[in-house]
Amino acid sequence: MDEATLIRRVDTPMHRAGMDRKARGITVKNAFAVSRPKLIDAKNILLVDDVLTSGETVSSCAKILKKNGAARVDVITLARAA
Repeated sequence: MDEATLIRRVDTPMHRAGMDRKARGITVKNAFAVSRPKLIDAKNILLVDDVLTSGETVSSCAKILKKNGAARVDVITLARAA
């Protein structure tokens, strides 16, 4: 488990219940970065999310991981918001 390679560069506001998918996407766009790309280069990554709401946060994270060399990014979530 690696909690240091994927980092939040920008403090984003908490998602509010009334936000639609587009608004949630805007809040996390460019919010994440990879601090150690050599560790993920050509690797399959399993990204764990506690609660999936719109999916925009994990989507943003997956995109930045792929952009920095990850071969594949899969997501597992523990709960889905209604």
